[in-house]
Order: sequence, then C-alpha cells, then structure tokens
Amino acid sequence: MSAASNLRSEDQFLCPICLDVFTDPVTTSCGHNFCKNCISQHWDISVMYQCPMCKETFNTRPQLRLIDAVENLEGRMCMKHDKLLELFCKTDHTCVCMLCPVLDHKNHEFVPLKEEYEGKKAELKKTEAEIQHMIQKRRLKIQEIKDSVKMSKDAADREKAEGVQVFVVLKESVEQRMKELIKEIEDKQEATEKQAEGLIKDLEQEISELMKRSSEVEQLAHSEDHLHLLLTVDQLEETIRKLMKKKLCEGVQLKKVQQYAVDVTLDPDTANSWLILSNDGKQVYCGDERKKFPDNPERFSDSPCVLGEQSFSSGRFYFEVQVKGKTDWTLGVARESINRKGKIPLRPQDGFWTVWLRNRNKYSACASPPVPLCLQPGPEKVGVFVDYEEGLVSFYDVGAAALIYSFTGCSFTHKLHPYFCPCHNDGGKNSAPLIICPVNQTESVND
Repeated sequence: MSAASNLRSEDQFLCPICLDVFTDPVTTSCGHNFCKNCISQHWDISVMYQCPMCKETFNTRPQLRLIDAVENLEGRMCMKHDKLLELFCKTDHTCVCMLCPVLDHKNHEFVPLKEEYEGKKAELKKTEAEIQHMIQKRRLKIQEIKDSVKMSKDAADREKAEGVQVFVVLKESVEQRMKELIKEIEDKQEATEKQAEGLIKDLEQEISELMKRSSEVEQLAHSEDHLHLLLTVDQLEETIRKLMKKKLCEGVQLKKVQQYAVDVTLDPDTANSWLILSNDGKQVYCGDERKKFPDNPERFSDSPCVLGEQSFSSGRFYFEVQVKGKTDWTLGVARESINRKGKIPLRPQDGFWTVWLRNRNKYSACASPPVPLCLQPGPEKVGVFVDYEEGLVSFYDVGAAALIYSFTGCSFTHKLHPYFCPCHNDGGKNSAPLIICPVNQTESVND
C-alpha cells in the first residue's frame, strides 16, 4: 500500500510529455502542469492550442504560470529509501532524501528543500513584480497614444474650422471683387455708349454739313469753282483711303511680328539697386530706398534700369510690355557690351535702341537727335520687334495695332538684350510696374 502511494506521489512530479521530473514547471489555466520547454515545443508544432491532458482547447496561446516544484514536493516521501524529501539537488534539479547524496548523487550540490523553496518563491515574486512593471509601462504607453490621437484629432478639428473660416473670407472677398468687376464693366460700357452717342452726334452733324455742301456743289455745278471743289473732295477721299490702308497694313504687320514672340525674364544681376523685381522675373518697379546689392560689372550703377536675361545674336524676336498707369518709362533693346556705370546716353551709337515717355504725355524715339512722337492717347501695352539680320527695331502700340517708330539700317555685331527702365517712382506717381506680358495675337483690322 505504501509503495503504491509513493508511486502516485512520484507521478505528480513527472511531466506528462517527457515523463521526467519537472524542469521549470508551469501550469495551464486548466490546472495541469508541464515542463515549460515541453509544453512550449508541443504548442509550436500543433495546429491548435490544446491541453495534452484534458484536451481543453484555447482560442489563443495561453499564458503559462510558473509553479514551484519544491513547494509541491514538501512533505513527500523518497520512494527508494522511504524517507521524507529533505534536500534539493541543484545539479539534477531533483528532490532527494538524506541518503540519496551518499548513494546516488555523489559530488552534487545540495541545499535544504526549504531554502530552495524560499529562493524560488523570491524569484517568482521578483518576476511577478517585473511583469507588473512592464504591464504598467505598456498601459502608460497606451494612454500616451490615446492622448496623442486626441491631440491630433483636436488639431485636425481646428485646422478644418480655420479652413472653413478662410474659405468663407475668401468667398466673401471673391464676391466683393466680382461686384466691383461687374460695376467696372458696367461703368466702362456706359462710358463707351456715351462716347458712341457723342461720335454719332458729331457724325450726324458732319453729314448735315456735307449734305449742305452737296447742295452748294450742285448749285455750283456750272460755275468755274466746280472743278476745284471736285478735286478737293477727291483729295479728301484719297487721304482717307491712304490712312485706312496704312492702318490695315500696320495691323497685319503686327500680327506677323507677334509670331516671333519669345519668353523674356528680367536679369536680377543687372538690376539697379533702386529696382524691385517680382519673383517670376516678369515685373519691375522703382522702390523708395536703395538696396545693398553687390556692385558686380553687369549691374547698372546709376540708372534705374535692368536687362532681360535672354540674349539674341541672330534671327527675329518680339516681346510685349504693359506700361499702363505709368508717367515715365523707357523700353527697347541694348547691346550686351554697353556701359552700365555712371550716366548713360540712350543713343544707337552707344548701343541703345529705345523709345520713352516723360511727363505723362511726351513720347520720343531715342535716336540722334531724338524724334518726338505724337501718340494720343498713349499706348497701354508696347510691342518690341527686332530683325537682327535686317538691322530693324520696331515699336508697336499693341492695343491700337499701330506702328509707333522703327529704327532701320542698324548694324548689329554683338548680342542684344531686352532693355527696361521703369524710371523713378516720383513720390508714388510713377509706382506702377513694367510688366512683361504673354503675347496674344492681335485680331486683324478687318475682323
């Protein structure tokens, strides 16, 4: 009876998988004990997480709880010597009685079973404390993540609210600008209609006078002045035909030269230190104070002017510049080798082919001597055309499709650059910029 009891007691200390005494014993949630390595390897190769003893199936791999084999062995009997298990063999990790070291465990290390139990218990408490610390750290990390998500959501809500506010302000601004634009268009239309009414009235008056003169011509049909009067009418008609033909030719000519449009941008390395250039290099105006730019050889030192980045040494090219709202400006082309320091004379012999506006309404071609130009009203957009091989530089009033002036018979031997001078801003009166515009082909006069 005692032997059978001892056998059952011994079975309680054997792993059901390896059938050996427990090594690092662990217990499952169903209450069965195994070596930690045995049950881990079992589950590593199994399809399901199942207890090898009771076949209970787990949805996820269970957490294994360490158990103390020493604690389970206290009060047990040694089956071989029929004595209480009092020692723990640290070499074989087994519990033995006092006789086992002498007979079966020579040169092994032993400690009292109670001491091993207390040591294991302390290790388990330490491990449990470390696990709880790790759990706490992860809970804190989860809370940090939740707080971060909340902060992100709050920031996103604020950005959405700000975006809606900006959209509302932008919408109101667009609506206000649209109202202003409609009002501006209506005002222009009204002015156009009034101007048309005035012209019609003048033309009707002229027709009345012409009819009166026609009546007089009939009365003088047989007089000696008849021939002279007919000659005067013929001359008037011929002058009108010539003007209309000239206007038509100039419109067709502008349309032709616009085909040679090039993309021109301003060269900041040549800009005078009073000038302010736009980021895209398409606009320039004179500021209120001089900037501290390096005085490199390419830069204009005194004159408020700037060259285009592009240079041309053959062929034909054309560009357009908006001069609307300005009281003074100079435009044209210049030789790359021009003098850029001190006072600069704008003459062809010094490498400049330009036209200018001064004092709101005084236009001149900068020839030698200067040529006054009659431009009333003045142009809002000026086109510049160069035929390098023909030695031709022409300027056009783009809005009127009319030729302003041409330099002919020029002899070009160096690279040419577009030339721009917005002039001083005159206390804000001439603050409007010169703007390099994209070229839209002009409709012909007959259209």
